[in-house]
Amino acid sequence: MKYVMGIDLGTSAVKILLVDQNGEVCQEVSKSYPLIIEKSGYSEQNPEEWVVRTAEGLAELIKGFQGNVKDIEGISFSGQMHGLVLLDRQLQVLRNAILWNDTRTTKQCREIYEIVGRERLLEITKNPALEGFTLPKILWVKENEPEIFKQASVFMLPKDYLRYRMTGQIQMEYSDAAGALLLHVAKREWSKEILDLLGLSPELCPPLVESHANVGTISSDFAKKTGLSEATKVFAGGADNACGTLGAGILAEGKTLCSIGTSGVILSYEKRNDLDFDGKVHYFNHSEENSYYTMGVTLAAGYSLSWFKDTFAKEEAFDQFLQGIETVAAGANGLLFTPYLVGERTPHADSNIRASFIGIDASHEKKHFARSVLEGITFSLNETVEIFRNNGKKIDSIVSIGGGAKNETWLQMQADIFDAKIEKLTSEQGPGMGAAMLAAYGCGWFSSLKECAEQFTHIDKTYHPNKENVETYKKLFKIYQQVYTNTKELNVQLMELRK
Repeated sequence: MKYVMGIDLGTSAVKILLVDQNGEVCQEVSKSYPLIIEKSGYSEQNPEEWVVRTAEGLAELIKGFQGNVKDIEGISFSGQMHGLVLLDRQLQVLRNAILWNDTRTTKQCREIYEIVGRERLLEITKNPALEGFTLPKILWVKENEPEIFKQASVFMLPKDYLRYRMTGQIQMEYSDAAGALLLHVAKREWSKEILDLLGLSPELCPPLVESHANVGTISSDFAKKTGLSEATKVFAGGADNACGTLGAGILAEGKTLCSIGTSGVILSYEKRNDLDFDGKVHYFNHSEENSYYTMGVTLAAGYSLSWFKDTFAKEEAFDQFLQGIETVAAGANGLLFTPYLVGERTPHADSNIRASFIGIDASHEKKHFARSVLEGITFSLNETVEIFRNNGKKIDSIVSIGGGAKNETWLQMQADIFDAKIEKLTSEQGPGMGAAMLAAYGCGWFSSLKECAEQFTHIDKTYHPNKENVETYKKLFKIYQQVYTNTKELNVQLMELRK
């Protein structure tokens, strides 16, 4: 039996999967590392932590491996997007990595619009200037740490730095590069126009490769630390969301993913590179060659539910907390929730908007509130589904993963609100499985990623829309969409009164 590994470098931990040729996870290990938060809005990590914890995890996994280490043919990666790692001319790290959830770069986002122009930026990168992206972070270092920036020879993203430390080779692949705000997404090349306008050297950008590209083998030093064979092939990998779509089998037109974690995303497969969503959704290169994905984000998806439970029923487990929601009819008896606890991303990029319960009366019990929270989260995600449909996309099948796939009532609710077939996977391993699939495909086990997905992913259960509920939710969704407009000014006034 042959094996591959998928390494998922997340924000809080690295997760390593050992997967066989049938797509079965044989072993897995996870190692956590800390965030560095110097002040409000800052979020950093020491890149050395990624390397050390990954090496520890691999060594632990190899120690428990019963087969011949040479049977582990390939390794690939998934990683947290947008994080900035700067290396000097000796390829040493110049400062802590600035992560995707760092929000210090509002000024730099404004400067990008002023210099490049919003419309031109969207034409080239397909994405708006947001604080989380890499380019504003580069500009922040240039403006605020000029001595460090003068020493910079190349920028990297987190998983690409980890891969460099394992192989000694420097590259970046397209799905992660698309989140840097420097890539011409359609042409699949670094944008000389943006670099020139912002006074950045093209040499700062690493060479671009495909996600399944073989980019080297394990260095002798890293092999000694971990027990891996030096012959193990290493493949470029992909951004976490791109790998998540691979791991869920989202590899054909009409296939869409609903992933609910702390935040939530609706992500859809695209074969075309010329669609125009006016920056309302993210538009990135996929890990599959010459394909793309579009994505809308709800900032407080699962977080809205955990906040509500922890605030009003801290001692209860989630199953106990959600008990009885299946007995409440669609619409929670006229109670509506908007999940804007920390602002919103899609379709309202608004950091000031805040959550609301609308329509509370004395008949409402805990189960009504719990159901309305689930409905509100799903309505927010439906905003993205509607943007896709209004732009001519057909969405008839959605794979649901994460917290939203752990409750049968919520899965049926998704089918009813999205008015689409909802599919739940037999085994859900997320981005790590997508990384393993890139290694399997790169090793030549399959003729395409689609063929690999057919072997590695399986549907456990399907939920079909209930026509009566679909009609109820269509009416409620129209009311839901009015809440943002009608509370926007109220929330601005309330923000001014906060201490």
